[in-house]
Amino acid sequence: MEKEALAKTADENGFIPSNAESGFINQTFQALNDRHNVIYEFVMRYNDYIYAEHDYGNGHPLTMIESHTLTYIEDHPGTTVTELTGYWHKTKGAVSQIVSRLEDLGLVTKTKKEGNGKNVYLYVTETGYQLSCSHKLYDILDITKTLSKIQKECTPAEIDTFYKVISVYYKVICRDFEENKIPKRQGKRRQKNQE
Repeated sequence: MEKEALAKTADENGFIPSNAESGFINQTFQALNDRHNVIYEFVMRYNDYIYAEHDYGNGHPLTMIESHTLTYIEDHPGTTVTELTGYWHKTKGAVSQIVSRLEDLGLVTKTKKEGNGKNVYLYVTETGYQLSCSHKLYDILDITKTLSKIQKECTPAEIDTFYKVISVYYKVICRDFEENKIPKRQGKRRQKNQE
């Protein structure tokens, strides 16, 4: 019954195609979706990987975004949360939460410069530096291992093409976000507060 009501509403608004058009639409959708589905699955699986905690050998399990934020701070001493929001394309609140967790773990310090109490500058602690170095080594080994597995089925040229396509695809998505004013994803707590 609900399906019929939806179809009637769609037909009244001119959204229901003819049988011939419907067949073409379904065939085209299936062809595109079957090919594109691997991207959806990859993105969802990689998202799980990004937010899973990894121990880089120092007894401080971090998510990928936390470890890469730590490494960014190590590579850019004195960076700010604002700079990190531009780098990660995340909200200031989301980046602040990550930085606060790193600070709570004793990996990062926040410093205000004399005469400028407004801006907070970020630096790694000695433990943060050691963890960042461990993370870099972990990534070198992990990326090398992953590429080695990929090279069993893909040529170096195919791998280079993949990285080029991903880079262009990323630019297309970024432009789409800007042109369509798609908001940054907000945390669950903030979504609940807005409801």
